[in-house]
Amino acid sequence: MSVSEAKFDKAVKIVQGLPKDGPVKPTQDDQLYFYKYYKQATIGDINTPRPGLLDFVGKAKWDAWKSVEGTSKEESRTKYVERLLEILRAATDEDSKKYIAEIEAAA
Repeated sequence: MSVSEAKFDKAVKIVQGLPKDGPVKPTQDDQLYFYKYYKQATIGDINTPRPGLLDFVGKAKWDAWKSVEGTSKEESRTKYVERLLEILRAATDEDSKKYIAEIEAAA
């Protein structure tokens, strides 16, 4: 299944807008997952040098993005949206149901 850019854009808006203290809390691993597939879907293969030794967050993000090198933009969009839907379906709050409907309604 390939995900449209509209569904991907809606999913990105949802992930970026999740309240820090809300019922849906992506783990750090989930956040890196979203990061690497967002970068791969929007930019493509990594195009920057690896950050220095003391930039732990930067290195983690760089390594995550590097790990999906060669993945197509279409596949990256699909993986991003599918993971968000998994997280939302596991939650039981009304906002999550609303987010799922918004993603599914996007063309």
